[in-house]
Amino acid sequence: MSINHHPVAVIGAGPVGLAAAAHLIARNIPVKVYEAGDTVAANVRDWAHVRLFSPWSLNADRAAKALLKRHGWQEPHGDTMPTGGDLYEAYLRPLADTPEMRAVIETKATVKAISRQGIGKVVTRGRDERPFSLLVQNGALRMDQARAIIDASGTWQNPNPMGASGFPAVGETAASEFIAYGIPDVLGAHRALYAGKRVLVVGGGHSAANVLLDLARLAETSSLMELTWALRGDDLTRVFGGGAVDRLPARGKLGSDLKALSDDKRLKLVTGFAADRVCEANGAVIVGGWKGPQAVQLGPFDRIVVATGQRPDLDMTRELRLDLDPWLESPKALGPAIDPNLHSCGSVPPHGYRELSHPEPGYFAVGVKSYGRAPTFLMATGYEQVRSVAAYIAGDLPAANAVQLVLPETGVCNTSFRATGETKESGCCGGPAPAEADACCVDDAKAKAAGASGCGCSAEPVAVKEKAKARCCG
Repeated sequence: MSINHHPVAVIGAGPVGLAAAAHLIARNIPVKVYEAGDTVAANVRDWAHVRLFSPWSLNADRAAKALLKRHGWQEPHGDTMPTGGDLYEAYLRPLADTPEMRAVIETKATVKAISRQGIGKVVTRGRDERPFSLLVQNGALRMDQARAIIDASGTWQNPNPMGASGFPAVGETAASEFIAYGIPDVLGAHRALYAGKRVLVVGGGHSAANVLLDLARLAETSSLMELTWALRGDDLTRVFGGGAVDRLPARGKLGSDLKALSDDKRLKLVTGFAADRVCEANGAVIVGGWKGPQAVQLGPFDRIVVATGQRPDLDMTRELRLDLDPWLESPKALGPAIDPNLHSCGSVPPHGYRELSHPEPGYFAVGVKSYGRAPTFLMATGYEQVRSVAAYIAGDLPAANAVQLVLPETGVCNTSFRATGETKESGCCGGPAPAEADACCVDDAKAKAAGASGCGCSAEPVAVKEKAKARCCG
């Protein structure tokens, strides 16, 4: 039997996984979707209380919308910003309930491992002629075959630990009853755990910002609450963001509100903190670590929220030949464009199946998993990824190569907020941009006028990857 007689396996029925299935269905390519949760979009439902900072127009895929509209779906207003719950109820659940999708989705199905049928990672001869084998658990274990793999399994279930070295702090696992990861619903389902308590939030991204702002609202009803925010960096530029300069106003407001909270001294701010141990004492926990060469202790705390991002689960792909960025764990070709060590004004160049490919032909990690440990993914990125990948699988190379991606910039290349609250001009090396230009410097404006995504100039001195030198635009 030809390998193409097997369906394409899509792992994960979240927004990007369902979009991948919609594009394959539109091209009449057999597809099978595996979702480990009890329902589709199980991870989205876990953060249902969180409001996205991107509007509906950036959060619904084109092929998915076309499929929904054939069944009478009414599209939400494009300028409104959904919560995770809205995304599920108004878009993802109706999409999964269409007859075309319902026929190909299997829930409670965990893909444990992927390989090539009958051979392991070492064997080369005839490798691309064999279908993929998927070890699937849904009650009993079974083996399924697929012609290609679109891995949209995400990273939500694999949170980074509190330990700054990348592994759990000493005592972190033992203190698990005091710790939550991600974005707990502190104003709703988990309110009783946090009201009136001493709470530490560890992390410097959008998840930490959401949690801190919700905790501050909760603290307004309880004078006993004490909030401490610890983060590993000293420069709060990316945390506070570009404010009014951000092309997503809600994202800018998130950072601005967090800065106002910090400036009002409504929380204790600890920068440059690297946690490495957790100790329980008298029904509370103390967190130990380092500020530079100095050993410090924080606490005691009744609750800790660890919002330090997520990482991809690579265990299932151990028998596949992957070429990963050595520190981001993204596809290697994509790494330089998304590396948080390199500042790029919040933009990501267009990319599709080429940048997502691996030495294992037919395997593509997409969505937030394609970003590995990088924290700046937007759903619109994943939708363009799977459009390109589906076109490639269908043999439509012109469509697969015609990748287009225009993301709203963060504005952090124009403004730099320091931990002191002071503001300084960025060190953009090409000189100030014309007032009417959507750019951070003259050379950036020229590059965009010529059709490029920008010149990639840096607002601050950054560490440079061996494979991608920092691109100063002057």
